[in-house]
Amino acid sequence: MPHTRRTDGVLLALAAVWGSSYLTAKTATDALPVLIVLFLRYAIGALVCLAALRGVGSLTRDEKRYGSLLGLTQAAVLVLETYGVAHTSAGNAGLIISLTLVLTPVLDRGRLPGRFFLAVGVCVVGVGLLVSGNGLRAPGAGDLLMLGAAVVRAGHVVLVGRVTAGRAVRPFQVTAVQTAVGAVLFLVPAAPGLPVLARTGAATWAQLVYLALCCGLCAFLAQTWAVQRTSATRASLLLGTEPVWALLVGVGLGGERLTALGVLGAALIVSGTYWGQSVERVHRAASSEAVRDAALRRAGADLSRAR
Repeated sequence: MPHTRRTDGVLLALAAVWGSSYLTAKTATDALPVLIVLFLRYAIGALVCLAALRGVGSLTRDEKRYGSLLGLTQAAVLVLETYGVAHTSAGNAGLIISLTLVLTPVLDRGRLPGRFFLAVGVCVVGVGLLVSGNGLRAPGAGDLLMLGAAVVRAGHVVLVGRVTAGRAVRPFQVTAVQTAVGAVLFLVPAAPGLPVLARTGAATWAQLVYLALCCGLCAFLAQTWAVQRTSATRASLLLGTEPVWALLVGVGLGGERLTALGVLGAALIVSGTYWGQSVERVHRAASSEAVRDAALRRAGADLSRAR
């Protein structure tokens, strides 16, 4: 159906945009200090949000409260991601951060089937091979920072679900508060280096705008639009191609190279991620069905006693 193809196209484009963000961030941090990149990524987004919110009405207390909380956790993710990608390849960064997809259910649900942890193990082996280069070695500083970013991002995703569930908070308004909080957080540490912006070229400014708007605000709105028009399973499968795009962009446009071990590691990460997602979805569906069956049995028992 045209409607389904359009939605799938948006989700694939979104995954490609997010996949390209790692090379863009790496290139931007080659030209500017990390803290300045982070400040401008937030500040540009905050200015656009403030302009868009004019005339919409005031923010609710929950939107301010939870937007501020999520702004802190999101800032922690971006600090680790941006410093991480500055010290590793864009392909490595995109593949390692994809571990968020299997770490999130662990933090959110706790008890999962053994097969899920086998899938996590496959991913871990894949990371080890990916960062090994021409021979097995310890992960570099950038790789470890990206691993930390994956853990913190998984916690952030869980927190988003917990604080917004059952509350009347508007996604764009919460995002606006998050970007404003991030801009304020990075203003002071970035301030001493801001004069360097007078010598910053147009290409770097374009990269910063792309990170702030295309990989940030527009991507978030596109995700919300698409997920409302398809199943969560289909959306997660399509968005799960992000690390593939990160690798393709890094190798194709960034001139990065993968060894045979790196290729094997990338394949294991992607395969393990999809396997883990599949196991978690089946487990979640079975758990929901068991809860429904238990509720029906209790209702039947109550009805029998009432008679």
